[in-house]
Amino acid sequence: MSTLQVDYPPTERTRVKRSHERGRYDRESVHAILDAGLMCHVGYVLDGQPYVTPTAYWREGEHVYWHGSSASRMLRHLKERPRVCFTVALMDGLVLARSGFHSSVNYRSVMAFGLAEVIADPAAKLAALEAMMERIVPGRWPSLKPPTVQELKATTVVSLQLEEVVAKVRSGPPIDEPEDYALDVWAGVVPTTIALGRPESDPDLKPGIAVPENLSRIRIG
Repeated sequence: MSTLQVDYPPTERTRVKRSHERGRYDRESVHAILDAGLMCHVGYVLDGQPYVTPTAYWREGEHVYWHGSSASRMLRHLKERPRVCFTVALMDGLVLARSGFHSSVNYRSVMAFGLAEVIADPAAKLAALEAMMERIVPGRWPSLKPPTVQELKATTVVSLQLEEVVAKVRSGPPIDEPEDYALDVWAGVVPTTIALGRPESDPDLKPGIAVPENLSRIRIG
């Protein structure tokens, strides 16, 4: 750990104790993983019951954002500024060792803890929603119908500051027991990727509208 950059000092919640060499506390690693993903899971406790909600997210600077319906029980709860656990995980490969015990997966992940903040200012909310769309499809926002006042009211945008955060990464081939390398068992890595397919036009699309060129600039994974 002493040779690695530390931008997010480890806490009791973020310190990687098992396989500690996989832990990353530097801004570059955390941001790179967050920018490669699109779906997160947000965990919180409501009336003593834990909940974990999958949702799309995006990052700007030292904050991550997500949004949803203002009528959502989860998002209504977040208006009370509860502590949340925000996680992102990207799977990069199946790691097939010579034993089941050492078989694993290659992955990149981020876990962050903190207080969820609802974006109340309408202008800030609109800017955040534009940033979300531009994160998904660069250049798409100007071509869309602007959101109405009612649509903005029906949408809640939440942010979480990246302060108590850790990345964890596993990469490379399997690591077997020394004596197992002589076994007649295939071992290695089966890479996994997230692939974007060919755009499929809405059946009700107005005739003559071509697939936008900016769809080719989507980058996920």
